[in-house]
Amino acid sequence: MKAQRPPILAYLCLAASMMLVGCYVGASRLLVAALPVFLLAWLRFAIAALAMLHWVRRSPGEAPLTKRDRRLLFWESFLGNFLFSICMLSGVALTSALSAGVVMAAIPAAVALLCRGFLGERISGRNLLAIVCAAMGIVLLAFTRAEQPGSAIGAALATTDTNGWPATWPQAWAPWAGHALLLGAVFCEAAYVVIGKRLTGSVSPRRISALINLWGLALVTPLGLWQAIEFDFGSVKASIWALLVGYALAASVATVWLWMKGLVRVPAPQAGIFTVMLPLAAAAVGVLFLGEAVGVGHFVALTLALLGLLLATWPSRPA
Repeated sequence: MKAQRPPILAYLCLAASMMLVGCYVGASRLLVAALPVFLLAWLRFAIAALAMLHWVRRSPGEAPLTKRDRRLLFWESFLGNFLFSICMLSGVALTSALSAGVVMAAIPAAVALLCRGFLGERISGRNLLAIVCAAMGIVLLAFTRAEQPGSAIGAALATTDTNGWPATWPQAWAPWAGHALLLGAVFCEAAYVVIGKRLTGSVSPRRISALINLWGLALVTPLGLWQAIEFDFGSVKASIWALLVGYALAASVATVWLWMKGLVRVPAPQAGIFTVMLPLAAAAVGVLFLGEAVGVGHFVALTLALLGLLLATWPSRPA
């Protein structure tokens, strides 16, 4: 029997998708310093909707959407687009790109917990160890003292007032709230992974990307308009607008399409290995481009997070 060749193109799609996610998670630190979170999310979905408008129509030969498909598309967007964006952007505004990378590494562990809670699947010993590693990494990160910024950009971000944090609340609570929001984003992304695998069997990746983006736009529009009324758009630099366009196209178009395209050929457990690119890319953006300094605690937390990620996603030996 001839051995089946590995789907190299699908692997590249999955790796590129997670690298883009990590990059825009890191780069969003600059965006949330210039734009309110709801307005930023609204502009992101609006830009992506214009780019993906021609993807909404059904392809020739594609089956019409069933009630189940419509229900899954809504939850895919509500959890994986709307809530993920709000939690991730708010969490990054209160912490750092490096912190976001460490916390996002817990996504496979969160997938295992969701499968246990909602599908009744057994958590293996390796998955349990992965959950422990992820939890230890996040707790260590929360107790790690922030180092002094290593560049002018990092210093500017560090001295910027925390976006959206109430002035009357203790400032010491901000990092804890930020890590909690990032953890919420992790579980939203875990739900997105589980639901997305079911959708790829009946709906094309391009149409999934367009439809869940439209749902995200509809959900965030009231909040975005509320913040847009009093916002001074003239205060935003041209470089931030350019970064926003790149972020919108990467977050809503490229990453979703690439991930769905890869999932068509690669089983979900094996695809999970490629999520290791997300925390590495986010941490790299934070350190190399935003000037975030790395302490011993950050390094140990990232190591634990990556160890947990690999434990959770490495394929088991077939029986």
